[in-house]
Amino acid sequence: MSSTITSQGVAARAREAARALAPLGRAEKDQALAAVAAAIGERREQLVAANRLDLAAADGERPAIRDRLTLDDARTDALSAAVLDIAALPDPSGAVLRTQTLENGLRLTKLRVPLGVVLIVYEARPNVTVDAAMLCLKAGNACILRGSRLAEHTNRALAELMRETLSAAGLPADAVQLLGSDRAELNSLLADPTAADVVIPRGGEELKKFLLETSRIPVLAAAGGNCHVYIDAAADPARAIAITVNAKVQRPGVCNAAETVLVHRDQEQLVGPLTEALAAEGVEVLDGEAAWATEFLDMKIALRVVDDLGQALEHIDRYGTGHSEAIVTEDAVAAERFTREVDAAAVYVNASTRFTDGAVYGMGAEIGISTSRLHARGPLGLEELTTTKYVVVGDGQIRL
Repeated sequence: MSSTITSQGVAARAREAARALAPLGRAEKDQALAAVAAAIGERREQLVAANRLDLAAADGERPAIRDRLTLDDARTDALSAAVLDIAALPDPSGAVLRTQTLENGLRLTKLRVPLGVVLIVYEARPNVTVDAAMLCLKAGNACILRGSRLAEHTNRALAELMRETLSAAGLPADAVQLLGSDRAELNSLLADPTAADVVIPRGGEELKKFLLETSRIPVLAAAGGNCHVYIDAAADPARAIAITVNAKVQRPGVCNAAETVLVHRDQEQLVGPLTEALAAEGVEVLDGEAAWATEFLDMKIALRVVDDLGQALEHIDRYGTGHSEAIVTEDAVAAERFTREVDAAAVYVNASTRFTDGAVYGMGAEIGISTSRLHARGPLGLEELTTTKYVVVGDGQIRL
């Protein structure tokens, strides 16, 4: 069977599943979510065994990549807990956003409704398979998942688990569909503007660029992050070092990890202790334009001494990707200027960039961090997976 026929079938089944999900109430969806959470716990050994196959095939990959790929007992428990967290959140679908009676007597109601079919293209992150599918389900959407070849066995095991559990709960299994690693199949879907209502990338800038250039489906750009920590002239030195080290080291292979630290010239004496603190954690400190433009996703960080806050803002404007940016300062005026002028989905004052996360923000899990300016920006949670509908009720009015 050709990839075109296969992809058309996937899209048609997803559309049918989306129509079945749209009218469901919260109780039916939450029961299915609870069943998925329980099934993850029950099949932990099977899931971890599948993941070991992927890890064995990924031998030689960078530590940060292997870390993102790993699904061990603790992360399996975290996946199950994340699904229950999603179930505990209010159902956004059907929420009334606005009511109004017009002068002509028409009664207008603005509602949240599901997007429909969501295509998620992501890299070696098995947790996204579950997070994305269950967020879509709770919001009333069907999803088509296209993960990385590196996580092929793990993704398949997770997708099969969710499909079987949904079917047993009386919901359409095709609400969750997993594409293979065939690029032609993905390209066929992307070429059809009716295949999905939105495509969301979860990965680096190259993935984002590919989808923006290729897709005829609207792209909600949840992509990589070249994130910065700026140490201002008025920064507390100990706080500055602690925040920078955490932003880089706590989990270096994720999109909200810091990739460059900018140091105000008045704090140049801090460069030595900061470099030593980073080196003690195994971080290589680099310099130069090539480093400033790189999202390392590794134990590397670029460092630049800047003349003032203005130059720091210029640097971030040039090299940043609009994800997460931080300033360390005790100067309220500098902090206010930084938050006002930095163009990013999340801006921090005296805190690590690592907090940009849907779960941390109280949104349950997330599909990704949107760096787009349209529809949604920042963590993509339940509300961001909906659109709106106007319902207008009249008493026979006609427009003259």
